[in-house]
Amino acid sequence: GYRSLRKIEGIIREEMDAAGAQEIHMSALQPAELWQESGRWYAYGPEMWRLKDRNERDFCLGPTHEEIFTDIVRDEVSSYRQLPLNLYQIQTKYRDEKRPRFGLMRSREFIMKDAYSFDRNWEGLDKSYQDMYGAYEKVFTRCGLVFRAVEADTGAIGGSASHEFTALSDVGESEIAYCDHCDMAATTERAACVDDAPDTESELPMEKVVTPGTKTIEEVAGFLKVDQKKTIKALLFKVYGEAEDQFEYVAAFIRGDRELNMTKLVNALGIPEHAIEFANENEMGEATGAVGGFTGPTGLHDCKIVVDSELIGQKNLVAGACEVDHHIKNVNYDRDYKGDIVTDLKLLKVGDKCPLCGAPVKMARGIAVGQVFKLGTKYSKSMGAYYKDENMESQLIIMGCYGIGVTRTLAAIVEQHHDDNGIIWPMSVAPYHAIVTIVSSGDEVQTALAEAIYQELQKAGVEAVLDDRNERPGVKFKDADILGIPVRITVGKKAAEGLVEYKLRKEASFTEISGHEAAAQAIAYIASELNK
Repeated sequence: GYRSLRKIEGIIREEMDAAGAQEIHMSALQPAELWQESGRWYAYGPEMWRLKDRNERDFCLGPTHEEIFTDIVRDEVSSYRQLPLNLYQIQTKYRDEKRPRFGLMRSREFIMKDAYSFDRNWEGLDKSYQDMYGAYEKVFTRCGLVFRAVEADTGAIGGSASHEFTALSDVGESEIAYCDHCDMAATTERAACVDDAPDTESELPMEKVVTPGTKTIEEVAGFLKVDQKKTIKALLFKVYGEAEDQFEYVAAFIRGDRELNMTKLVNALGIPEHAIEFANENEMGEATGAVGGFTGPTGLHDCKIVVDSELIGQKNLVAGACEVDHHIKNVNYDRDYKGDIVTDLKLLKVGDKCPLCGAPVKMARGIAVGQVFKLGTKYSKSMGAYYKDENMESQLIIMGCYGIGVTRTLAAIVEQHHDDNGIIWPMSVAPYHAIVTIVSSGDEVQTALAEAIYQELQKAGVEAVLDDRNERPGVKFKDADILGIPVRITVGKKAAEGLVEYKLRKEASFTEISGHEAAAQAIAYIASELNK
């Protein structure tokens, strides 16, 4: 596994260097002062490993390195002549994941390649971003991955734009929406939704109705015999500030048949992800008038109201009455309630309209293996990273950042390249290119022929391994399959005739040829695969 990991790192280095980036290596231990400068010491949240030294000074184990690289550049770069600049490293990162799972997919310690570009202007950032985008396409193609680059949310990193490189896999945690009729592709966190056309019916007077025991959208729609599209769903939250005792209540409203996109809500509120949780309905009820299962927008007070944009044009909807066992019919926006924030809060689903062309969208699952961000001046402004232009005037450096999950890429390759017998490595990242298996290690003829083939492969630059263990043939064959070595040459009973079995890991059958032929065929095949 480590050999394959190093192969992936090698591919990344080659493509990053070819794109003009320079490799350095920074400390994983970072002082809190830099994170406090950028404003992320609080905003990054509980995923950050925080610790103190013997003098009670605050540090963290780096989950990412925007602050450190910005600090280096603001100290070392003073003139426009030193820009553009792109620095990268391959290093261990630390994140205190709430639920570490799936092996290398989501772990608290992982290897990441992170790069940071520094440009004079936004046009320079666009070029750096595109250069890294292209380098990432080459990296993941060379690693043998089937992937898509999709628009993504910027999350705790921040910035104005981002693309996530997603290796397609049914076991992936990422869900992406895409359209077959246009170029739209985005994570479901980022994907915009199209509002249904506004209703044309006349507004009717509000009417309070008794709806005993109907707390869910399904129950109230069934009881009142209305389509779920004609209802309003309420979701209640408690949002914390930086101070321990600072919080406010938030009620989010969407159409009853829709699902809330939490990332869109977090972005609309301008808060970090860790600062929001579902509210205790009883506590929120005492403060705002909300009633669990019967909350609507018309009876709330002392509460921030966030309304999905689709509700603005919908007429005569059913909403909770903020009274147990009661709902209100014919609720209309503007006349009966208003939102403090009105924005798209919906989660895009299969079959919804594509936000670009209107065709039905499709969904796929995948593993996020890389992401690129346009940071702009988010860090240079807060941390004072300037350069002098041609007129000796100070200008903010424009930044981008670019990450690849190296260990996660390793796991993604295995997820895409395997069968019931084990791994089927792409040649570019295989731990060894070929394995020479001796059926009977005590047989001198078999051993001599196997050694000769092994030496021939080695001289040709093929990374080969010789399995001369004192094990049963079945065990050796099974181990070779599990390890996923692309070419297997088996030396057995026909060694005295100079014959061996030649087999590719990805194929079920083998051919019987001479040992020299097998070596020559392996050398040619491996070279052709590596040169693709």
